[in-house]
Amino acid sequence: MEVISTEIDGLFIIEPRVFKDQRGYFFESFNEKEFSQKTGLDIKFVQDNESMSSYGVMRGLHYQKLPYTQSKLVRCVVGKVLDVAVDIRHGSPTFGKYVSVELSEENHRQFFIPKGFAHGFSVLSETAVFQYKCDNFYHPEADSGIYLLDESLGIDWRIPAEKAVLSEKDLNRPLLAAASKDFIFSVL
Repeated sequence: MEVISTEIDGLFIIEPRVFKDQRGYFFESFNEKEFSQKTGLDIKFVQDNESMSSYGVMRGLHYQKLPYTQSKLVRCVVGKVLDVAVDIRHGSPTFGKYVSVELSEENHRQFFIPKGFAHGFSVLSETAVFQYKCDNFYHPEADSGIYLLDESLGIDWRIPAEKAVLSEKDLNRPLLAAASKDFIFSVL
């Protein structure tokens, strides 16, 4: 696997080694030892999640409040998504900045998102099956987020406004500027 650094420290794009032949393909979607060696991180994933969504669905920008923050390793196993991570670590030189990466069944890329980032994605294909590993269990009382269409973030989700499908919960998330510092991960 190849680990690609991004413009924001701590966010990595993972490109697995894919072996293809006339039968199809094979790759290791996760190898704890190799992940640790190549990223320098000792992450123990404890929960795997999967969602299926149609074109235009936008999910996010979600995060878990302290003390239940989560690191995630995400991938799209069917279809194509635009995946986005926003730095919400107060005191970080990249606070409010984001990295986006296209994840698809064709490129097999994965995106590692550490604690202190809000995460979301938009579905660019007819349907998409999205999977993610988390290093902490989900706690409903710690569920939080930022409005993903916050203009101050400047994210191009690549979905026309009239085609966007958002949950009621995501439509009512606060803007980054209005989100309480008490609920956002701080740089230690």
